[in-house]
Amino acid sequence: MRGKEIYILIAFFLLLAAGSQQAKAQERIGQDSLTVTTYDSLSVVVDTTFSKKKEVGRDWSTWRPNPKRALWLALVIPGGGQIYNRKYWKLPLVYGGFIGCLYAMSWNNTMYKDYSQAYQDLMDKDPNTQSYNQFLHLGTQITPQNETRYQDIFRKRKDKYRRWRDLSFFVMIGVYALSVIDAYVDAELSVFDISDDLSLRVEPTIINNRSSNNPLDASSVGLQCSLNF
Repeated sequence: MRGKEIYILIAFFLLLAAGSQQAKAQERIGQDSLTVTTYDSLSVVVDTTFSKKKEVGRDWSTWRPNPKRALWLALVIPGGGQIYNRKYWKLPLVYGGFIGCLYAMSWNNTMYKDYSQAYQDLMDKDPNTQSYNQFLHLGTQITPQNETRYQDIFRKRKDKYRRWRDLSFFVMIGVYALSVIDAYVDAELSVFDISDDLSLRVEPTIINNRSSNNPLDASSVGLQCSLNF
């Protein structure tokens, strides 16, 4: 009987050892599969993120213009700074100002030349040169009695159109300078904080007059301004 019990104990321990080895093997297999699965999932996440970065281009909502580049573009090309800053609605104002000044300068220059020639023809007293007649009303003639008055009229008009022609040129320079300044300032203010925290509040308040000895004048009503930024 003792021999049988010994054989039974040995068989029991052998079964326990085999079961423990099998459990360890399964645990190793589970760890390996978990490791592989985790590695595969990480690789998929990395590849997906990389592909998304490739597909998503530049975020134009966070784009900010460079003030120096806007300045140089506005100096070289009229309206170039506004195009760079993406303020396309300002282009009709810029080019409209340039076209208006060019038209005014051309028209005033033409009138200045016509009145200048008429004034010269009136002063030389040559009957063959009478271009001034185109500026006279129908049936009006220049006689020795009114010649001095018309000479003064033509002189003032040619000087007036010459002055307006020069003024149109300087106004065009002003439009050009204003477009350059607008492009630079607009680019500088593109990062200016315009959040809801910027506010100005005006409300009534009571002002204490500590220096006053009269108790009736110890306080007075006034306005208080508070700026939040």
